[in-house]
Amino acid sequence: MYRIQVLPKTLHFKQPAGTSRGIYTIRKVWYVVLSSDEQPERKGWGECAPLPQLSCDDRPDYEDILKSACRDVEVSGRIDKEALRPYPSILFGLETALRHYEQQSVALWDTPFSRGEAGIPINGLIWMGNYERMLEQIRVKMETGFRCIKLKIGAIHFEEELDLLAFIRKHFSAKEVELRVDANGAFQPDTALEKLKRLAELDLHSIEQPIRAGQWEEMARLCAVTPLPIALDEELIGINTPERKQELLDTIRPQYIILKPSLHGAMCGSEEWIREAGKRQINWWITSALESNIGLNAIAQWCATFRNPLPQGLGTGALFTDNIEMPLEIRKDCLWFKPEGKDLLIRE
Repeated sequence: MYRIQVLPKTLHFKQPAGTSRGIYTIRKVWYVVLSSDEQPERKGWGECAPLPQLSCDDRPDYEDILKSACRDVEVSGRIDKEALRPYPSILFGLETALRHYEQQSVALWDTPFSRGEAGIPINGLIWMGNYERMLEQIRVKMETGFRCIKLKIGAIHFEEELDLLAFIRKHFSAKEVELRVDANGAFQPDTALEKLKRLAELDLHSIEQPIRAGQWEEMARLCAVTPLPIALDEELIGINTPERKQELLDTIRPQYIILKPSLHGAMCGSEEWIREAGKRQINWWITSALESNIGLNAIAQWCATFRNPLPQGLGTGALFTDNIEMPLEIRKDCLWFKPEGKDLLIRE
């Protein structure tokens, strides 16, 4: 019989992280540690990490729901994935804990990535901030050797953001450095197309969530005429059943979707998104959502099973002063797993 311990943890950012929902200095997560009566020394760790004011399962009674879900697993010996569809971060943590318990290794799947034979290409993330701060971040990423840079936009004047993008293009062509931007819904529907046209002049790869989520008809109109490919992110939050996923993709017809297991249905629910997107020739990539290294490793290990050649959003492992040790490292513009650390015993 399984036993699951719930360990709340507050993580501290090394530097304030500017997002469309404000500035993060701390991050609350819950670790779930799965063991069994038969082998109490054998552990499986997972991370439940809802994002405040964003996750569909961000609620005041979150810890109570988490503990109830853990008790259900203890009693039944299985994860009720259907019952947990409304709670993707809980489902993701339990999926990860069970996988870790079964594999007894943080190399959760056998792939070239987990064997240390191949890295996962990732984008370099530029956090929101003032012009000078964002420009300094861009210089550092370019010097490091990133071939894909993602800027969060919408926090400063649009003309200044265009200047930052133009700065990169003065030094690197679109063949040398891929540029992505994430508006986090900052544009208004009536002016979004004009802004997309100006951004497209700078040979960008794509823009995430140009207008606020929930405006399906307006987003569909934009996707139909945009000169710049559109990727959906926040739009997918709370769309947890196969029928609603199909409806959203058929209505909006985006060029890309971005999958964050903690937000978009855990690993099993994200795989539904991938299957439905594939039927409609919609491309995708995978991104972490400010998890600690336990969640990041699980996402990276799972991501590697698809061998998606696009740069993924998995460069967040160095955000916290009090992160959990994990055999991950960034070399130039790729995330690598060090297989000599696969048998790491996780300790909080």
